[in-house]
Amino acid sequence: MLKKCSYLLVLLLTLTALRSVGQSTYPGTPPGTQPTNYGRDTVKSKPKLTDEQLMDTLRAKEDRKKDTVIFSAKFIRVTSERLLNDSTQVFPLDTTLRNFENYSPLYQVTSPRIGLGSVGLAQRPLLFEPPKTLGFDIGQHAYDPYLLTPNDILYYRARVGFTNLYLISGGKSEQIFKVIHSQNVKPNWNVGVNYSTIGSRGFYARQNVSNTNLAFFTWYESKNKRYNLLGNIIYNNHKAPVNGGVVNQAIFGSPDGTTTANALEKSAEPVKLNTASDAVISTGFYLKQFYYIGRLDNLRKGSDTSKVLPTNRVAYTLSYTSTQYKFLQNETDQYRVFPDYFYSATNSRDSLRINHLQNDFNYSFYLRGKSDSFVKNELKVDLGLTQDLYHYTQNVLDSVINQFGTKIPLSVKKGQNDFQNITLKARLGYRFSDRVGLDANLQQVAVGYNFGDYLYDARINLYGGSKAGRVFFEGYSQSNRAPLVFTNWISNHYNTVGYSFKNQKINNVAFNYINDKLRFNLKAEYFLISDYLYFTATNGGIDAHPAQEAGPISLLKISAGKDLTFGHWHFDNYAVYQKTDKQPLLRTPEVYAYTSLYYSKLLFNILNSSVGFNVRYNTKYLAPSYAAGLSQFYNGQDVTFNSYPIASVFFKATLIRTNIFAQYDYANQGLFSNGYYTVNRYPGQQSLFKFGVSWTFYN
Repeated sequence: MLKKCSYLLVLLLTLTALRSVGQSTYPGTPPGTQPTNYGRDTVKSKPKLTDEQLMDTLRAKEDRKKDTVIFSAKFIRVTSERLLNDSTQVFPLDTTLRNFENYSPLYQVTSPRIGLGSVGLAQRPLLFEPPKTLGFDIGQHAYDPYLLTPNDILYYRARVGFTNLYLISGGKSEQIFKVIHSQNVKPNWNVGVNYSTIGSRGFYARQNVSNTNLAFFTWYESKNKRYNLLGNIIYNNHKAPVNGGVVNQAIFGSPDGTTTANALEKSAEPVKLNTASDAVISTGFYLKQFYYIGRLDNLRKGSDTSKVLPTNRVAYTLSYTSTQYKFLQNETDQYRVFPDYFYSATNSRDSLRINHLQNDFNYSFYLRGKSDSFVKNELKVDLGLTQDLYHYTQNVLDSVINQFGTKIPLSVKKGQNDFQNITLKARLGYRFSDRVGLDANLQQVAVGYNFGDYLYDARINLYGGSKAGRVFFEGYSQSNRAPLVFTNWISNHYNTVGYSFKNQKINNVAFNYINDKLRFNLKAEYFLISDYLYFTATNGGIDAHPAQEAGPISLLKISAGKDLTFGHWHFDNYAVYQKTDKQPLLRTPEVYAYTSLYYSKLLFNILNSSVGFNVRYNTKYLAPSYAAGLSQFYNGQDVTFNSYPIASVFFKATLIRTNIFAQYDYANQGLFSNGYYTVNRYPGQQSLFKFGVSWTFYN
């Protein structure tokens, strides 16, 4: 022990001596003073920094430190092809919870739909919503909400990488997954990918949908803000079984109570078709370029909704899409789902493939004064020409004799055609001030298959300030040739070759009042339809075939939305009233209503949450039927089902970058009824607990 202490003492003395040498003074220098003339000063004196140099030094120090920036939605801006038609404008991401629980395309608040009982199966609008389109139409729209198109693609400005994961889970009955990733490879060049899938098994036998959507997209903007390029590649593969409906029509019991509900598990209910299915497969390429010529104006510069306004603009769009529609059947039609057959009683392999190439040219010029906050006295003129080239082929499974004289089933081409449309477009807009504007849009097919078709649209908008709100006077006139499925469809069970129809015409006038401050929206529309095209069946049978109503049809549609807030309580409402003189023909309800009552509060200072319930309701109407093998809803048997409110209880919340919800859909099943129908022979969904999450990453 003593020896160890002696070693420690020697070490301390050595360190003390070294410290004394380090502090020794030069000859002639008093202790504690700095030498002035001897030796070399090893510490360089620092010159005084200017304010700008000091700021650069501080920035450099910050860069060397660990990055502590918390990235959020403010670093991401989003736009779409439609929003870029007139100017370059971007908007913040929508990260709110509003209608987060209404994720399904079947149950959108303002555009509800009816279908075959589950997400991913064939559907159509519940309300009267005529398509406002022009040009060639195949007529197959039963699966449109589940397919990606160039108009659905969002483009981003991402100062940091942006990823959103979206999942809906209702057990095996309903599963939806989506992912979007986008990032800027350069400050003015963004790339991204959009992927979604549906893996729902549904509630009844053979409702297991398989859906895959994939899109790669990019947006490039030149540094001088004059040139923009939008591009995307899209792939869709949607496969949906067709079960023909349930065998037992009284599975929920009869309305008069004479029969009771079926006690069987709904997935065990026998269905009429066990092998039939539809498929829609498409691939597409889309490229749009536009260039600004002349003076550029920047509106609301520096804000989240800034715009780059051109004075002259040229645009060119090139797109190509290949789409295939398939129907498969491999069984005997023992329940008479199909009207008849043309080629095989037990096997169908119907397919139609259509290739579409489009070239679109557009020139725009603008006359306006300069302003930093809004544009007034602006004249805008767009002139355009669109060339559409089409090629389609139709195949069916038919019996042919091979080289050995044996009859074998083989896919045989039964129809094909090549044609084009050339459409002339003109658009005129005049903005008298930030309060008054006029827009007119004229489109006419001048050459080709749809020669003579037109769509003329006009709108006047008046803005009276934040308190008075906005008023829109709108109207359009439309004439369209019958879709291909009405006049030239060839399949095993349906053949419409030889049918001829006049153009369907729709004239519409509308008044729309919107007050954002009062959260009120009122719209009144009047439709006058001439030569209405639809599918029907003889004496309410199953022989669905195209038909045309010779006389005019009138329809009045009034919709209103009003949101109320009482402290933490929210009461959101939307209702539609429709009145037509041909309700048995149009087959839509007279009244539709949606209401949502919920309580919102910040929990634990971090959790923005809402708890409440939604209720959907529509009055009784003649239910349409569905033609399997044709993918069309038609006016078949005159069946009117009782209608009851459908209620859902939900909880939703936001935690930092994550939105979540838990919902018990159709929570009142068994209270008013054991189930419901919206389409003849196809019962609606059952009660189901669902969980959803939207998780966003910024890095």
